[in-house]
Amino acid sequence: MGDISRDSDTVELTAPPEFSYGERVVTRYTIRNDGTYCGKDIGEVLAKKGDVGFVTSIGNFLQQYYIYAVEFIETGNRVGMRGRELVSIDKLPEHVMEALGEEKIARLKNLRPGVEAADEENLSVEGARDHVRAA
Repeated sequence: MGDISRDSDTVELTAPPEFSYGERVVTRYTIRNDGTYCGKDIGEVLAKKGDVGFVTSIGNFLQQYYIYAVEFIETGNRVGMRGRELVSIDKLPEHVMEALGEEKIARLKNLRPGVEAADEENLSVEGARDHVRAA
């Protein structure tokens, strides 16, 4: 474990978690298996940049970082992720909301697990992911 970067100045556990249970999130990076995900090869993609998922549990690592278990809608993979690897769909920053516009924000609010269409205009999960990526 000598190669684990602890970022010793950072202790996330002194503050409340950034995300909550059931919160909709989007990945900021492509996440690959580092060998800790059973049933997948090392290096295999577990979540692509922009994939939409839900926080299913919150734990910690090295008594320093929050780890969010995120279940991804399209793949069904449940992946442990750091807060810096995620962006909330439920709590988008003002500049992102302005870039997306009210219509796209309204569509994202209706996005739920297992639902292919987010509204009457048939915005798919993939379409919502593309909108978030563009912002």
